[in-house]
Amino acid sequence: MKSVLVILTQANLANLQVHESLSATMVLATFGCEVKVLLQDAALSLLNSELQFEQLKHAFKIASNMVDSFEFYDLTPVLVEKKNQSVHFVAQAQQDFEFVELNSEFIQSFDFVLYW
Repeated sequence: MKSVLVILTQANLANLQVHESLSATMVLATFGCEVKVLLQDAALSLLNSELQFEQLKHAFKIASNMVDSFEFYDLTPVLVEKKNQSVHFVAQAQQDFEFVELNSEFIQSFDFVLYW
């Protein structure tokens, strides 16, 4: 079985690309790939599931709703860099996390790496 590391960097309400990235990640998981998702930088805002979509205020739907369904795709625990343990979104989230050191050894442990 091929292992894939998906590194997400796009913010929750930034653009449509974050939805496409999450959808592609879920498709990979559905079809037998071992997928791990690392949230980095602005993508940590995907952990804020308390946002409410307002059509007049937001251009795009809230992507954090997709992250909330990760458990159904065996995409948990969500990976977060150790240096981000105290970030507000991480500290307040209800997700199952694994804190990792993002280094070359960690990256080389995967067959493929997708960076969005």
